Amino acid sequence: MESNVQFVKTLLKYTFGLVPIVAGLDKFTNILTNWSQYLSDGMAAMLPFEPSVFMMIVGVIEVVAGVLLFTKTQFGAYLVSLWLVLIALTLILIGSYLDVAVRDIVMAIGAFSLAKLTEVKTNN
Repeated sequence: MESNVQFVKTLLKYTFGLVPIVAGLDKFTNILTNWSQYLSDGMAAMLPFEPSVFMMIVGVIEVVAGVLLFTKTQFGAYLVSLWLVLIALTLILIGSYLDVAVRDIVMAIGAFSLAKLTEVKTNN
């Protein structure tokens, strides 16, 4: 049982560590998608700079969250979970990309689960 718990913890750690880092870095290249499309027109209009600059700031936050997850797993997992919930709430409030919002809530639950699993003491 302990080896299964350790396997799940390791799998979740790499998943929720790498995904924010990759998504964060992609905010600078837009290879995966044009990230600015996820901002509502109203939110983009409120920014004192271009939406792409805002997304680069978001990218830095995501990279830091991913690195924190690798170095301080429990804290980083809670941070990634919170970040994903905030993204989902933002999408829900603007009323678009609701499918992405649902996916992010599910991912937040996974990151939260990793944080809780790090509280479980194993012999490994």
